[in-house]
Amino acid sequence: MKVIPLTLRQANAFVAEHHRHSKPVVGARFSIGAEHNGELVGVAIIGRPVSRRIDHTRIAELTRNCVSPNAPRNTCSFLYGRAWRIWQQMGGEQMITYTLQKESGASLRGAGWKVLGEVKVNADGWNSKTRQRQNAAIYQEKKFKWGAGNERA
Repeated sequence: MKVIPLTLRQANAFVAEHHRHSKPVVGARFSIGAEHNGELVGVAIIGRPVSRRIDHTRIAELTRNCVSPNAPRNTCSFLYGRAWRIWQQMGGEQMITYTLQKESGASLRGAGWKVLGEVKVNADGWNSKTRQRQNAAIYQEKKFKWGAGNERA
């Protein structure tokens, strides 16, 4: 398996086809793919942290990690690890991501990431007075925040 660069359009097309519960993203810092025997079997999309409180130039958020059903074992861990290493090479100090609590997190642990905390469910979803958004069922699920690198976020 090897890592390949992808455009956001390519990565989003893969996410639209294969992700269980999340949709394509609007923007990103960079996207990578996992290629196995000449076939794209997984993607990772890395962007700015979604939370405005931790939007820092040295912190990135892995917003999507998605693999196809025929991806080799450990493809998710491969993508988490490579995304973090690439971000470090770009001068990044930390990378974060979030998982649903009902997900095992084995791929993140396999890549050396650690749980930084639990994210509480907000009854209003992502809505605020200044920024109205449509609520989605996924917003009402408990999540874990994970990190690689220093723990300042």
